[in-house]
Amino acid sequence: MVGGSAQRQADFRVIIVQILVIIFIWINIMLIVTFFKKRSFHNSARYLLFALVLLSDSFLLVVTDILLVLSFFRVVMQVWLCIIVSIVVFLYNMVTPITLAAMTLERFVAICMPLRHAELCSTRSTVHCILIIHGISSIPCIVILSVFFASASLGVFKQNMVCSVEMFILYTWHSDVRSAVSQFFFLIMCIVIFFSYFKIMRVAKAASGENKKSTLKGLRTVSLHAFQLLLCLIQLWCPFIEAAVLNVNLVLYVNVRYFNYIMFFIAPKCLSSLIYGLRDETFFLALKSSFGFGQLRKSKT
Repeated sequence: MVGGSAQRQADFRVIIVQILVIIFIWINIMLIVTFFKKRSFHNSARYLLFALVLLSDSFLLVVTDILLVLSFFRVVMQVWLCIIVSIVVFLYNMVTPITLAAMTLERFVAICMPLRHAELCSTRSTVHCILIIHGISSIPCIVILSVFFASASLGVFKQNMVCSVEMFILYTWHSDVRSAVSQFFFLIMCIVIFFSYFKIMRVAKAASGENKKSTLKGLRTVSLHAFQLLLCLIQLWCPFIEAAVLNVNLVLYVNVRYFNYIMFFIAPKCLSSLIYGLRDETFFLALKSSFGFGQLRKSKT
């Protein structure tokens, strides 16, 4: 009786996750379609980086949801195939926070170095920046997999397992290495964001009129990036919280992990990008134009 109740609760939770994923993917697709339909966005560093965040988050959301469903039904796969999938997860889990730091620097250049903005943030420079972002994002992945390959026996690669990121943690120190690398990256990104924030704040104090209004808007944008990065950082701390809870109670551990997955993984993949898109007047107008929201409002009136 208790086992049946637990199974029904697990089924309900998986269904809730699927509903949320579908809603968030649909919202992200709307934002992505808006970006691709508006040609002027393709020549702007700000919108190109925003599109990268949207694509990265949407892709990661789909892949992790597939892994969740496979894990729920206890579907196993060969370890080498799981390694390939995990490479993608590790890579794009870092792409978003590093891109947020790059977007902050773009706002810093636009406000504090306006004469050099066209040169430093050209389309070509942005494409190079995207490649660099992927290169930097691959470093934690390389470290984690290198440690795993050095520690795992050859027999492990021939096994069939339920694919999970936790399978790469063979020893306690593996988790410590993974945490140290991630926290180092987030420390660097926090320094970038706070540096940009204070520099823009200084410009805001000295500005007047329209320049002051534009600078304050840039300051709010940087604050939003800081909030987005904070959500990514909380996601990093979740495994430590879950490990501590696991030592106390298994049921509590399952509940906490489910809460963390929805609040600090699924929701930020959509909501922060949606807020960013709605805050930007140009992007919001393009969104209304692409999906006829403005015409819908007129027809009702």
